[in-house]
Amino acid sequence: MNWIALLGLDAWVARWRVLLAEGAIAAEDRLSLARLEWLEQRQRLRQVLVLAIVVTAITVVALLVLSLAVLVHFWDTPQRGLVAWVLAGLWCLAWIGTVVALVSSVRRAGHAFALTRQELHKDWQVVKDQL
Repeated sequence: MNWIALLGLDAWVARWRVLLAEGAIAAEDRLSLARLEWLEQRQRLRQVLVLAIVVTAITVVALLVLSLAVLVHFWDTPQRGLVAWVLAGLWCLAWIGTVVALVSSVRRAGHAFALTRQELHKDWQVVKDQL
């Protein structure tokens, strides 16, 4: 004896089966989206790591050249000092440019999984509307 059929719950059970199937498909889609966004995030993190290493290296070089500029500045002629200060200034500009690139990359990395969060938010709104 089929109690579900006798109680008239066939349509209700069928609707829940369809909802569960759609939910499983939606969950699979969200996982695929999260996987794609993870690949993008991993690339950004690699870029941040490389830029951090470059910033560190340029900082060391800039400090060495700046120290050399201070030493040479007090040497025999003023031309040596001018050249040393120009070199130190150029290294400092390179350092500033690299830091700006690093900060920009970190800010972009802060928007990780935006599409996944947006889709999950839409899904949650649909669920709330149906309740």
